Amino acid sequence: MPTLAVTNFNIVLAVLGGFISLFGLVSYLVKEHFYLSEALISLLAGVIFSPNATNLIRPLEYTSGSAASVDLITLYFSRLVLGVQLVLAGVQLPSRYLAREWKPLSLLLGPIMIAMWLATSLLVWALVPGIAGGGMLYALAVGACVTPTDPVLSNVIVKGRFADHNVPKELQRIIIAESGANDGLGYPFLFFALYLIKYSGREAMGMWFGETWGYTILLSVAYGAAVGWLAKELLHWAEERKFVDRESFLVFAISLALFIVGTCGMIGSDDVLACFIAGNVFTWDDWFRLETLDDSLQPTIDMLLNVSIFMWYGVVCPWSSFNDNGVVPIYRLVPLGILVLLLRRLPWVFAIHKFIPQIEEVRQAIFVGFFGPIGVSAIFYLFIAVEFLDDMEVEGQEQANIDKLSETIRVVVWFLAICSIVVHGLSIPLGKLGFYLPRTLSRA
Repeated sequence: MPTLAVTNFNIVLAVLGGFISLFGLVSYLVKEHFYLSEALISLLAGVIFSPNATNLIRPLEYTSGSAASVDLITLYFSRLVLGVQLVLAGVQLPSRYLAREWKPLSLLLGPIMIAMWLATSLLVWALVPGIAGGGMLYALAVGACVTPTDPVLSNVIVKGRFADHNVPKELQRIIIAESGANDGLGYPFLFFALYLIKYSGREAMGMWFGETWGYTILLSVAYGAAVGWLAKELLHWAEERKFVDRESFLVFAISLALFIVGTCGMIGSDDVLACFIAGNVFTWDDWFRLETLDDSLQPTIDMLLNVSIFMWYGVVCPWSSFNDNGVVPIYRLVPLGILVLLLRRLPWVFAIHKFIPQIEEVRQAIFVGFFGPIGVSAIFYLFIAVEFLDDMEVEGQEQANIDKLSETIRVVVWFLAICSIVVHGLSIPLGKLGFYLPRTLSRA
């Protein structure tokens, strides 16, 4: 006699497949008419399906009650999504783009990133009481997690009808290039603070220059460039001899991302930066980009990953900790979220926009300055930082401070990411509403 098998696996498949199917039925209406991002909608869906609401998706049950295993799944899932997204971001850029536009990119990845890091850290230091007993150094660790702009959420302003009508192509490309490159460059900011927390000054700087810049950053750039170039040459060779079918050709960039994430993960280098460099070198001659310009496989994979990751974030986000934690009260968290969104990036892009040719007017400077979203990359660095702090071996009061820092990073970074997803996800539709509503009322 048939029996019901209401297992976690079946429930997750049913929920995920059902949501993506239902969202797909109205996706064009939602994204191209209401300008709502799939990230925001998926996050809300995750909240609905989470243990806080309908309890259909239960992460702790999947890991036998281990919160550490849920964190590890979230970290690995974020790595996977970032790796694929950044290879695709690199592939989207025209021939030799990083070499041609190195001057504006160096401004965005140098002074702007440093200003974003310091501004966020100062706000955290000012609004998080005591900052776990470590002062500005601890605040720098928190600020580093949210310094990179997120390539997944940046897609809202560089793809679709809104971007086609309002954002010039050159501006779209510089946003893609910046959000791709600065994700991997978050490591130096984060480990500058973490090494100074763990080691003495001279030893910390030796580790920072040697391990972070030498092994993590420079090795990942060299590795990504080598793998991207080799993959390009091999695909050229196979295509010329008709060895590769169309399906394998289209999925090549995705499989390349998986290979780089796996191999960089094994050697402990910066897989995020390596993926972006590999994607750009892979299409250095523009051949692969032009060949796949009209194909929809890459955007399809992109959409599936976006929906899945933000639904997962909606499920695993520690919502209750925003109001109930031992590090920062909610009446300080809310102003922190508002001030970070306003001051983290906007003033610095506005101050330097005349030196960036792609930003042609003040309105565009405000637009680029405001749309520097915090998302998947912030959650990725959150768990990198927490993993590092958990491995530290200290005793007494210092251990208590480290534990508090770990909790502070969790609460603050999750809260800032949620603020960014919601605010940046609603900014375009609310802006459109504010533009059209007065006209409609006056005509009525």
